[in-house]
Amino acid sequence: MNKHLFKPLNQQVIVITGASSGIGLATARRAAREGSRLVLASRHEEALREICKDIKNAGGEAVYVVADVGEQADMQRIADTAIETFGGFDTWVNNAGVVVFSELKDLPVDEHQRLFQTNYWGVVHGSHVATEHFKQRVGGGTLINVASINSEMPVPILGAYSASKAAVKAFSEVLRMELMNEKAPVKVSIIMPSGISTPISEHARSHMEDQGKVLPPMYDVELVASTILKAARRPVRNITVGETGRLSMLAWSLLPTLMDHVLSRTLPKAQSSGKPKLPH
Repeated sequence: MNKHLFKPLNQQVIVITGASSGIGLATARRAAREGSRLVLASRHEEALREICKDIKNAGGEAVYVVADVGEQADMQRIADTAIETFGGFDTWVNNAGVVVFSELKDLPVDEHQRLFQTNYWGVVHGSHVATEHFKQRVGGGTLINVASINSEMPVPILGAYSASKAAVKAFSEVLRMELMNEKAPVKVSIIMPSGISTPISEHARSHMEDQGKVLPPMYDVELVASTILKAARRPVRNITVGETGRLSMLAWSLLPTLMDHVLSRTLPKAQSSGKPKLPH
């Protein structure tokens, strides 16, 4: 049995999905500054190419893979690229995610399925690929899955998103237990951000009258990036990012019926930006 060994960031190869914007991009840039070698993945080749170019110009090492995390074969290609380029990887971050702003009754089934294909199945595929590699690697590795405070506190308008993140958290918890039972050299961390200032709302489809927005207050994306890299350096089980998220989850657990009434009345309006919906 290989024992899990945490390495300094400047000795790590880190895989990050959803790396072309938001949390993934901030994590990639911060890790590159720390000296990590990076394998970055998303669907947007032009953005990935520019990010890797910037990292290399600053003296870092990074390669990219154009991939849809909902496709198992694409996730395997990411791992294969890391192995071919750097000999393997030490940390794998499942970060890719999408949002649709909609009441559940108005959400088309194909969009609901597509959201789960990215948010949930992307984590499943990535986790299996990563853990198989870690089991064979001296020193094992760290799997970091990005969920959300909505995994424990579901909210209206983001019902499908909340459901997908709850599934991510449950999957990750059980995977951790199974790996523990196997005595596998793999650490599983779950990151649960509060509202974070990223372009996710700008990329989202809306079935509301207006374009949707993430409920304020919004935290700096660098706070999540630093938390992810903390989990890459030392044992982190589950961690919530943002005081508002921690307080909201506490209120939900203590006063669930009251929170039901408050959220059902306030969130539909609070998550409307007042801006026209995007044409795409």
